[in-house]
Amino acid sequence: MTAQPIIAIRNLSKRYKGTDELALKNISLDIYPDEIFGLLGPNGAGKTTTISILCGLFKPTSGDVVIDGFDLKDKLDEIKEVIGVVPQDIALYPTLTALENLTFFGNMYGLKGRPLRDMIMDRMSVFGLERYARKKIATFSGGMKRRVNLIAGLLHDPKILFLDEPTAGIDVQSKIVILEFLHEINRNGTTIIYTSHYMEEAENLCSRVSILDRGTIVSTGNPKELVAAHPEFKNLENLFLALTGKDLRD
Repeated sequence: MTAQPIIAIRNLSKRYKGTDELALKNISLDIYPDEIFGLLGPNGAGKTTTISILCGLFKPTSGDVVIDGFDLKDKLDEIKEVIGVVPQDIALYPTLTALENLTFFGNMYGLKGRPLRDMIMDRMSVFGLERYARKKIATFSGGMKRRVNLIAGLLHDPKILFLDEPTAGIDVQSKIVILEFLHEINRNGTTIIYTSHYMEEAENLCSRVSILDRGTIVSTGNPKELVAAHPEFKNLENLFLALTGKDLRD
């Protein structure tokens, strides 16, 4: 990679209050413009902690982060203008309609009026949801909620998109629509940082991945090249298990 990283992480550590062990242990990582970058790891590996720090939700215990040229320590407001966040948990109001939810989130980004309404309806059409715009979120299936959740994080056309398990627990059709859309916005210039437990999905989607385990990075690279470098493993899942072990994680 010869371009300047759009996200530069240096010696990042995080210890949660009341715990002795670090959730992140001195990790360093560069993510480049236009990548789909995967953060992979078992439960408790540090994936969500990393994304939460990058989005400004948690403060790191130590280390430095620069996002799109802005230092996380004192330029969080500027960073929030260029990032979109789609959390693992559905961040929607169940008693409001899809249109009301998306209007609310659009207003939070400073979007209003007809331009916002047109953007919402366009995105809902892309995701096959336009006829459900005035239905309450409580009536939606899991896959429908996940699609609206994704739209909410994209209304302001962010330069960088953080996705935490965007296809968890949804039907195959919804998964395909979401992944195809992610490819499309990435081709149009959106850098995507993505966490997942689905190794086959990550192998096909990501330009590069980092495998985390117990708060440290154990391997980084193009997923197909990582597998090719270890011919004893058939795919990324086999390599992942070899690097992180088969012990159950809570």
